[in-house]
Amino acid sequence: MAQVLAPVAAQTALPSLGDGAEMSISAERRLGDRIARELYRDPDYIDDAILGEYVQGIWLRLMAAARQRGELPPELDQRFAWDVVLGRERSVNAFALPGGYMGVHLGLIAAVSSEDELASVLAHELSHVTQRHIVRIISRQSNQAPWLLGAMILGALAAASNPGAAGAMIVGGQAAAVQGQLNFSRDMEREADRVGYGVMTQAGFDARGFVGMFEKLQQANRFNDTGAFPYLRSHPLTTERIADMQSRQQLQGQAAPPQLTMAHAMLAARARMLANPEVDSLRAALLSAQGATAAAMSPAQQAGVYYAAVLGAMGLREFEQAQRWLERLQALVRGDARAAYQTRMLGAELALAMANPRRASELLAAGTPEAGQTVTRPLLFLRARAWTQTGQAREAAEQLQVWLASRPRDAQAWQLLSAAYAAQGQTLRAVRAEAEVHAARLDYAAARDRLRAAQELARQGPNVDHIEASIIDTRSREIESLLREQALER
Repeated sequence: MAQVLAPVAAQTALPSLGDGAEMSISAERRLGDRIARELYRDPDYIDDAILGEYVQGIWLRLMAAARQRGELPPELDQRFAWDVVLGRERSVNAFALPGGYMGVHLGLIAAVSSEDELASVLAHELSHVTQRHIVRIISRQSNQAPWLLGAMILGALAAASNPGAAGAMIVGGQAAAVQGQLNFSRDMEREADRVGYGVMTQAGFDARGFVGMFEKLQQANRFNDTGAFPYLRSHPLTTERIADMQSRQQLQGQAAPPQLTMAHAMLAARARMLANPEVDSLRAALLSAQGATAAAMSPAQQAGVYYAAVLGAMGLREFEQAQRWLERLQALVRGDARAAYQTRMLGAELALAMANPRRASELLAAGTPEAGQTVTRPLLFLRARAWTQTGQAREAAEQLQVWLASRPRDAQAWQLLSAAYAAQGQTLRAVRAEAEVHAARLDYAAARDRLRAAQELARQGPNVDHIEASIIDTRSREIESLLREQALER
């Protein structure tokens, strides 16, 4: 978690801890890809467009600020992945990985009280990457093969999240012995605090959110015995860091922290529900909304409770009840543009769950950006699903193609495009899009298999799309080359 150590003006003069030159940028990216490939395969990996948009919006602002401050060198900026991976975990955790990957548990999103608090954690983790702390730690184990280094890091993550499962991911006693060395040093934590604070404030986030997150971690450090805060195991608090934050609090005065907004309360509720989809949790969400306590809450708190109730009723397939809570939520958020947008997306999800894609299309049309504005990822994906189900698959495919032209690693967009092609009877294109889903998640073996299936289909088909067949052949050669590179890394 990011921490304040010095005024922003003085921070640029402080020396860094080193340039991490022991491992090349290319090697670090390859190692990060290897680890990310395993995370994408994890059953707890989740690509939720709505939460992803929220986290990505914060992440992109922080990256822009890091560029402005000179903390993000152009070579790292261009060659790293800069991808945020969400995990369906209730624990409060976030972690930086080699090559510009960032992991965020849904439990963290649910626990923070504002986007400023979430930004403080992401800024701290971003600084671990830009300062190349991970490389310097890994370089101590320079005699280890890349696959073993990847296993060590995955094992450390497993130990932080679930100590009992760590042994399954740590390969051999040697990796287990050095697992503890993967934690960041105190100097690295202080540097990430300093740099992260500067990046966060440069990006326009409220520094009081930084203070609020540190207080949450300090309280958890004192009283948490349940393992719900694995972030504290990989980023342990020290007396010095706590004293530095207390000093910063005095400088900040006794100003109140940022207030809970409706939009954040709704997204935090979404994170809680997606991280804990069991029936008991769904029913508890409905009971919370029905109880007298909800009436005494602030409007923002009520928005979170009603949002959770809609998801709870949807999960239980009690759609009439879900619609009633959605209407309560719609009335509550009038006048709040960000909250109204989230409510509209939720309404479209409910309509699709009720097998009413035309109603979903109507809701999404109301949320269409003005001319010149960017179509958001949730809006595009929900619209593509609705259009594909209402005989407008061609329009869905066209918009997804435009999106993927600049975002070729968006696996879910490829998945939706495959469905749109299949709905039009374009089987060859649908199979190729399936291959791209696997390639986007770095599973090149699976991508190769789907491309081979597409090649076989092209050979057998009476009316072959020769342009598509040529694209498939080219991609097949590219994927084979990537597989050979992976084999050499072993």
